[in-house]
Amino acid sequence: MTGFGQVTVDDGKLKISVEVKSLNSKFLDLGLRLPKTFSDKELELRNLVSEKLERGKVTLTVEVERYNEAEVKQTYNEALFTAYYSALKKLADKVVAPYDRLFELALNSPDVIQNRLGDEEREAEWVAIKKAITDALTQCDGFRKDEGKVLEQKLKEYCESIASSLQHVNALDAARVDKVRQKLKGNAVSFFGEQGYDVNRLEQEIIYYIEKLDIHEERVRLQTHLDYFLQALKEPQSNGKKLGFISQEIGREINTIGSKANDAAMQKHVVAMKEELEKIKEQLGNVL
Repeated sequence: MTGFGQVTVDDGKLKISVEVKSLNSKFLDLGLRLPKTFSDKELELRNLVSEKLERGKVTLTVEVERYNEAEVKQTYNEALFTAYYSALKKLADKVVAPYDRLFELALNSPDVIQNRLGDEEREAEWVAIKKAITDALTQCDGFRKDEGKVLEQKLKEYCESIASSLQHVNALDAARVDKVRQKLKGNAVSFFGEQGYDVNRLEQEIIYYIEKLDIHEERVRLQTHLDYFLQALKEPQSNGKKLGFISQEIGREINTIGSKANDAAMQKHVVAMKEELEKIKEQLGNVL
């Protein structure tokens, strides 16, 4: 489901800006943008996001700005930088390559840049940053819940529409069976004449044919699936996958009714049910 959360905290010494964006996805696809100082916290953040948002294509951006810093918080291991640079120059000479980007490569090599932020100060900053991230995730989740309430109402309306079409099918079913019986008898009389066929045999064939067209079980199962869908929709836990499976069963019963119907009036309601089911499937992509 789509969601958005944004939190800014500014205590005069430290400004923390957090932004969370979420789009639809079957799994948790998380993109993190963190200050280098806290890059080791990535796993902790992934677990936090997974706990709060469960799944979705999530982008989390964290920016930290420190005010009035008189002391440089970042130092460089000069000996290690020199060693990296010399080694890169030797490699460049071997392949006759330019030195243009060697400085940048050496500077960004492992352990060249060192952080002078004290452990206590760093931990205090992380506590504030984590709280801001948690608040932003809560905002994003609230955004999703508001969208979910609207979506829930739509899904209910689609189910009610299918149930309404099913009631029309139920009303047409009794007349359809009698219509099939009369049509078969009429065809037999037309072909063989009044005395040219065995009445008992004809009745047996009619019963066999009508049994093949019987949709009573499909109608009952379809209503049961609709009730189960609405029940799962009310449950507090995430049921997106379960709702998807139930919608497949709903589609199976609708298709069977359509293949057995053999009645133009009934087929119109079957088409209407299929149309509403497609709307359900489309919206289920937004359900966790």
